[in-house]
Amino acid sequence: VGIIVNNGIVLVDYTNQLREEGKERREAIIEAAKTRLRPIFMTALTTILALVPIAFGKGFGSSLIQPVAVCCIGGLAYATIMTLVVIPVMYELLSRKNMRIISKDDLEISEL
Repeated sequence: VGIIVNNGIVLVDYTNQLREEGKERREAIIEAAKTRLRPIFMTALTTILALVPIAFGKGFGSSLIQPVAVCCIGGLAYATIMTLVVIPVMYELLSRKNMRIISKDDLEISEL
């Protein structure tokens, strides 16, 4: 779960950075997804490959841990695909307003 959440946060953050630079919403989403595609796949693939020996291993006690490894592999593969599909779609649907740049003056607390 932590890997997928981290990938989603980085994807949304990079999309926001591109929008702050002046790119349109859809253009920023597409560019962020293209740029972050390889790191997301690499992160998921290394974790999946690390779990493969556990999932297919034979030996004492392996019958207890194999289902966990298989479940993690399936969940990680599914969640990675969902990260690359659902997060951009939800960002598109939920970010209809234009980005507003906040200045340091807006962040200051006024004294009453």
